[in-house]
Amino acid sequence: MKLPQALTDLIESFEKLPGIGPKSASRIGFYLLNTPEEYLAGFAKNLVKIKSEVKRCSRCHGVSDNGLCSVCADGSRNQKQICVVERAVDMISMEKMGNYKGIYHILGGALNPLDHIGPDDLKIDELVGRVSGDMEIILATNPTIEGEATALYIKRRLESLNLENIKITRIGSGLPMGADLEFADEATLSRAMEGRRAL
Repeated sequence: MKLPQALTDLIESFEKLPGIGPKSASRIGFYLLNTPEEYLAGFAKNLVKIKSEVKRCSRCHGVSDNGLCSVCADGSRNQKQICVVERAVDMISMEKMGNYKGIYHILGGALNPLDHIGPDDLKIDELVGRVSGDMEIILATNPTIEGEATALYIKRRLESLNLENIKITRIGSGLPMGADLEFADEATLSRAMEGRRAL
């Protein structure tokens, strides 16, 4: 059966989103087809607003609606402890734990030679620029091959600075190899943070 072109285009748009296959995309498309027009208008408006109103934090590269995100703007956070994560969504997952009081740095991904993502494609230089002596850098990249390679690369870069009293740690047990921080629950993340180790 041939679907109307507008519905086909919508379904194909949803299929391009991460984690949504053809069946889910079709279900969403048909669901939206049967929702009130006011809901669709609001939904479309919110999609447009995220591109025009959501900004990158000028310090940690997280998400913000102005220059600094809420974590970087919070003067009570421990400025001597930087948790390095791959994506802004990982920062949100870490914040849900509720017991980390330092600041963050979002890399924008992980090293992946197969996808042509090298050090220059990530916010590694910006991280190096933020680091000084008497700091702890917590490498909380995902426990994947790419995440481990990224953590090792950052460790070597930071060690080459020869800064005094810099502590480089890696999140510990609790996260299985290949897992994504985004999908980990607060208890697992909390155990991983408490079990961090020197790298």
